[in-house]
This record gives sequence, structure tokens and C-alpha cells, in this order.
Amino acid sequence: MRTNRKTAVTLAAVLLAAVAAPAVAQASPSTESGTTPSACRPANHTAKITSAPASAGHHHYRVTLRAPRGYDPCELAGSPNDVRFSDRGSQTRITARPYGDQRAVVIFGPGHPVHFDIQVPNDARQVSADEASFTLQAPDGQIPGTSFAEGGLKVATGTLIGPMRQGA
Repeated sequence: MRTNRKTAVTLAAVLLAAVAAPAVAQASPSTESGTTPSACRPANHTAKITSAPASAGHHHYRVTLRAPRGYDPCELAGSPNDVRFSDRGSQTRITARPYGDQRAVVIFGPGHPVHFDIQVPNDARQVSADEASFTLQAPDGQIPGTSFAEGGLKVATGTLIGPMRQGA
């Protein structure tokens, strides 16, 4: 009976350790590249819209993406696709198209923020928005999922989305 009790206690301890181990391993960031989730995945970064200096005939807004520690750096290229704007939860009818070099590649990850430009014509009828949703692009295609950025802006017909650039 004593051997069976030791076996049962040992088996219970092993099973408990096996159940608890994945939660601990996932919470600890890895130092080896490729073993942690990508910063490019929408759930793994934040994005904020801020006002940027105007140019002749246009308002500009900067969308800055940041990734916290614990995520692998990744490559982004060109302008985000499927950009949509909403105000207090209601989607606007404004669509945007890309401009600039769509092949330039930037590195994005912890300590390496990136940004893109939203260029809005001054002479068009503008509507308020407080959120932008978009799909990021990698050099070899779209990154699955939708990213969101919050911040006040005005958009209009003819709005353009610039390519990703290094820095905040």
C-alpha cells in the first residue's frame, strides 16, 4: 500500500507541474529570436494617432506603432491596407489609398517604433474620426488581422496613407 501511495503522490506532482509549466513558460519573454510572438501581430502592439505638421494643401496625422518588450521584431513594408476610419463606433464612408514607396522595408519591434502618415486634403469636406483600423503589410504580403489606432483626426475624400517609416 505504501508503494501505491508514493506512486500516486509522485504522479500527482508530475501532472500538476505539467499543467502549471506552460503558463510560466508563456509569460517569460525569450531572448532568442523566433521563439516569442511577432510584434507585427495586431494583438502585440499599440498604435496612436497624433497631429503632424501641415503641408501645402494638406493636413497630416502620424500613426505611431509601438511594441512592448517580450515580442520578436519583424519587417513591415509599404502602406497599411484596408484603412477605415470611425467616429464613436460608427464607420465613416471615407476610404484611403496608399502613396509613396511600397517596397521599402522597416524593422518594427520593442525599442524600434515605426509610423505612417495620413494625408488629408484641405479643400475637401472633412469628417471627424477618432479611430483608424488597418492591415499591416510585410515584404511578402499581408499580416493577418486588423490593427487599431486611436486619436482625433479629420478625414476626407482623397485621403492618402503613406508607407511605414522608422521612428516615432
